Amino acid sequence: MAKRDYYEVLGVARDASEEEVKKAYRKLAMQYHPDRNPGDHAAEEKFKEAAEAYEVLRDGDKRARYDRFGHEALRGSGYNAARDFEFDLADALRTFMSEGIFSDFFGATRASRSSGGQPRGSDLQVRLKLTLEEIATGVSKKLKIKHHVRCNTCGGSGSQPGSEAVRCSACGGTGERRQVSRSLFGQFINVTACPQCNGEGRIIRDVCRDCKGEGRREAEKILQVEIPAGVSTGNYLTIRGEGNAGPRGGPPGDVLVVIEEAEHEHFERHGDDVLLELPISITQAVLGDRVEVPTIEGQAMLEISPGTQSGKILRMRGKGIAHLNGYGRGDQLVRIYVWIPNKVGMKEKDLFQQLARFDGVRPPQNWRSILQKMKEN
Repeated sequence: MAKRDYYEVLGVARDASEEEVKKAYRKLAMQYHPDRNPGDHAAEEKFKEAAEAYEVLRDGDKRARYDRFGHEALRGSGYNAARDFEFDLADALRTFMSEGIFSDFFGATRASRSSGGQPRGSDLQVRLKLTLEEIATGVSKKLKIKHHVRCNTCGGSGSQPGSEAVRCSACGGTGERRQVSRSLFGQFINVTACPQCNGEGRIIRDVCRDCKGEGRREAEKILQVEIPAGVSTGNYLTIRGEGNAGPRGGPPGDVLVVIEEAEHEHFERHGDDVLLELPISITQAVLGDRVEVPTIEGQAMLEISPGTQSGKILRMRGKGIAHLNGYGRGDQLVRIYVWIPNKVGMKEKDLFQQLARFDGVRPPQNWRSILQKMKEN
């Protein structure tokens, strides 16, 4: 399927500034984020498309190449050089996280007050870095957090034991202040929080000495969190009710565990597949071999067929990452590189000179078609 023009995707002009490009991306990312559109495949595709366009247009070099040559300029370049794979949801979520939209996303969707009028406690964000091995199979982690809990002395009321809060005289206990104005278009009512009681509807006369009227105190807690297999950077888990307690009896917020994926020594992740780059010798490429390679779960044997070309990708089925909330696993992709020695001894040089006399070791006349087949593979 042909890709849409990146400027069209973000809805910006071709001479748009970096700030305009960023603003357009943030708007689309907030609109089409998978958590706001659960089960909506079309929204997910638009989310990925916007992130892919932004990754190119925010980079000066990539944008310049794209402006000159279009999508073809990015094939085999720094944008796709190490991988000929589609820009997937994990990539899109990483872009989303890198732009710091996370706080805005939750700030726009979470209510600050409970239905009873008491302020809701704030959410806590905890960033959890995981290895690819932990992500592949899932893992249980313990998190130590500092948060506000209900004051034991006053039970969260903020009043000294034996005393009670009184109803606010300014708002009559509603916590709201209404202002009515009239104009040619009719009557307008503006509702704001009462400034005297801060919208709580009551005033504490004798504050608790331990919490200074807040109704909460600071404490530490260990949380056990189960991370499912297949998560990626940008995913998050919500632990309900373990955030900061609200002031004066308000309900607690949540803990948001934000996943970060640690860079791996050997593997590069592409969705639920992992990519390993494997150098082999000229003789292994020509004659074939059976070699031991690392996988996420340990060592495994890989069959290299005779005549394997440099750049060819071999697939090891089921050696990738378990699918998130699903069945099965991704694959391990092994990209072959034929290693050419920089220096050879006299014996090796003599053997290569002997080989050079044979037509079978020279590129054929139809080398262009051979290169095309290599790219397709």
